[in-house]
Amino acid sequence: MARLNKVMLIGHLGKDPELKYTPGGAAVATFSLATNEAYKDKDGNWQERPEWHRLVVWNKQAETAAEYLKKGQQVYIEGRLQTRTWEKDGQKHYTTEIVVQNFQMLGRKSEGGTGGAPEIPPPSDDLAPPAQSDREDLPF
Repeated sequence: MARLNKVMLIGHLGKDPELKYTPGGAAVATFSLATNEAYKDKDGNWQERPEWHRLVVWNKQAETAAEYLKKGQQVYIEGRLQTRTWEKDGQKHYTTEIVVQNFQMLGRKSEGGTGGAPEIPPPSDDLAPPAQSDREDLPF
């Protein structure tokens, strides 16, 4: 049986990455990304509708994202979808997020891109999120 869970997006950051650490010391950064869908309305005029995505980056890449990525910057993201559930005040909550496995800053320097900025290090083996027991202690 074939299995595939892959997400590829190009969009603009809605906020600077927020870097935190789990009690076990793993770095985790969260931020939002907006992609725009263009469509024609009933009058034939082009409209744009933003779609917001919640992103999570772990370990060394989380620290790199927090250092280099800024609100409004265009970025290419590769990752996988993940849905988490938790209970708070007797209510069950769900969130679907993209666990980022790779990212690349895009755009010209004047658009918030890297221009002559240093290269982002390639992904390494420490990109995997911590074990399930560590994820239960997430700071968000």
